[in-house]
Amino acid sequence: MAKSSANLDIQFYDYHPEQSDFYSEVVVGLQATPKVIPPKFFYDEVGSQLFEQICQLPEYYPTRTEQQILASNAGEIANIIGTHSYILEPGCGSCEKIKNLIDTLRPKAYVPMDISKDFLQKSAQAISDEYPWLDVHAACVDFTAPMQLPFCPDNEHKLAFFPGSSIGNFEPKHAKQFLRQVADMVGKGGGMLIGVDLKKEEQLLRDAYNDDAGVTAEFNLNLLTRINDELDANFDLEHFDHHAFYNADIGRIEMHLVSQKSQKIKVGDQLIDFTEGESIHTENSYKYTIKEFQQLASNAGFIPVDVWTDEQELFSVHYFEVPNG
Repeated sequence: MAKSSANLDIQFYDYHPEQSDFYSEVVVGLQATPKVIPPKFFYDEVGSQLFEQICQLPEYYPTRTEQQILASNAGEIANIIGTHSYILEPGCGSCEKIKNLIDTLRPKAYVPMDISKDFLQKSAQAISDEYPWLDVHAACVDFTAPMQLPFCPDNEHKLAFFPGSSIGNFEPKHAKQFLRQVADMVGKGGGMLIGVDLKKEEQLLRDAYNDDAGVTAEFNLNLLTRINDELDANFDLEHFDHHAFYNADIGRIEMHLVSQKSQKIKVGDQLIDFTEGESIHTENSYKYTIKEFQQLASNAGFIPVDVWTDEQELFSVHYFEVPNG
């Protein structure tokens, strides 16, 4: 682990997380049956910009609904959690959502965690500039891997903040594993504030991932553009369609890219066969009832403390704690 804070007002810790081998994961995924590419590869510069646009779309309710829940319940959340915690945010991205809580929770320190070093430094510095009184410790880590943060004293109350319903991108067994790691990270008496998308009327779910402006389709197809640009591939985007649907049996939205004809695609030195109608599975987004998610978190070592929803019950924000005993 290297520590560096040159020319920064933040403390920066580089744990040198292993970077994924983009080429190997794409080729292995495309040679599998069914074909699959991990959603983490959506987020090149263009993909990240498109996702920011998605979050502003009228059909995409999760972002604004979660923000409304956090803003309207900030005082009650602070009363329950208390102030002066160490707030840890795995996968912090732009660090925008923590702003809903900083003024009311008045954390002793904020610990943004992400695998993208340059983006993390910029985001953490922006938070430090906006809140000069706040002690910011940025950790470049793979937050899905078990780890300990040596700069968080054992006797300090730790709160993990995991907004955005990102937990829905995990398969349930992997979600449980990740939540166990979070419980270990915050320790006995520690807490977790987490955003979880709720099961609801299917049309609302389908519309959220099939917007009229076509931004989500562009976001999905940009994955093929990235593979073309970075892996010497020859996907013709005109021959693939975005397809997102709700799988009610499993309780998840699935996103796919569907081949419109039989074709061979070159990726580097590999040839990949597609039949007409064959798809690449690019993302899942699991939806839960409140009871389902409380049970999942309980199985991972947490106890439910409170939960907040919007009036339409589209989205939920849960607070859990790790038992002291």
